[in-house]
Amino acid sequence: MSRYKFLLFDLDGTLMDTAPGIFSVVRYTMEKMGLEEPQNMRRFLGPPLFRSMKEFCGLDDERAWEAVRIYREKYPVDGLFDSEKFEGVEDILKELRNDGFVLGVATSKPEPFARSLLEHFDMAKYFTFIGGSGVDGARDTKREVIEYTLENLGVTDRNSVLMIGDRLHDIVGAKECGLDSVYVLWGYGSREEAEECGADVIVETPADCRSYIISEN
Repeated sequence: MSRYKFLLFDLDGTLMDTAPGIFSVVRYTMEKMGLEEPQNMRRFLGPPLFRSMKEFCGLDDERAWEAVRIYREKYPVDGLFDSEKFEGVEDILKELRNDGFVLGVATSKPEPFARSLLEHFDMAKYFTFIGGSGVDGARDTKREVIEYTLENLGVTDRNSVLMIGDRLHDIVGAKECGLDSVYVLWGYGSREEAEECGADVIVETPADCRSYIISEN
C-alpha cells in the first residue's frame, strides 16, 4: 500500500503537450508589443507568465502585465486547444484513480484555462480539484498554487502528498510546501535540470511514474 494518498500533477509538459499553442501566442504578444521574438522559446514552458515576461523579455512590471493581458486575451481563443495528450498519461490517471488515490492539478496556468483545457480533452473527470493561478495575478508562484490546491483538497498530512511535474518550478514549489516530488522526463525539462533542482525521484515514462507511486510504502 502506497504511503501517498494525494497526487498533485502539473499540467503543461506533465499532463499535456501545450507547447504549440503557447509558442504561437507568445509570438503574437511580442508582435503586438513591438518586440522581437525571444530566443529559446522553450523557456516559457513552465514558469509563471508574468515572471517569464520580465526575465526573458526584459520588461518592467507595467509592460510585463500588459504582455500578460495581451497573451491571456488571445490564448483561450487561438492557443488553448492547440495541445495534445502525452501518450500513456491518461492511462495512469485512470489506473491511479481506480487504485484509490486522490488526484489534483497544481498548475501555473490560469485556473479557468486549465479547467477548460482538461474538460475539452475529457481529462477533468480524473481530478478531485484543479488548481491554477488567478487571472487577476493571484497565486503567481508555484508555492502559492500548491498551497491553494492542498487547501481545497482538504490535506492535513503533507507526508501523504506527492507533487509530479516536469520543470524545476514544480520541484522547488513542492519543497517550499514540504512535499515529496517526482520529476518526469517526458515533458519540457531535462535530466540535468532534475538533478540540479533536487527532485526526490526522476522517472522517464508515465508507466515508471505509476510504478514508483504504488511501490512507495
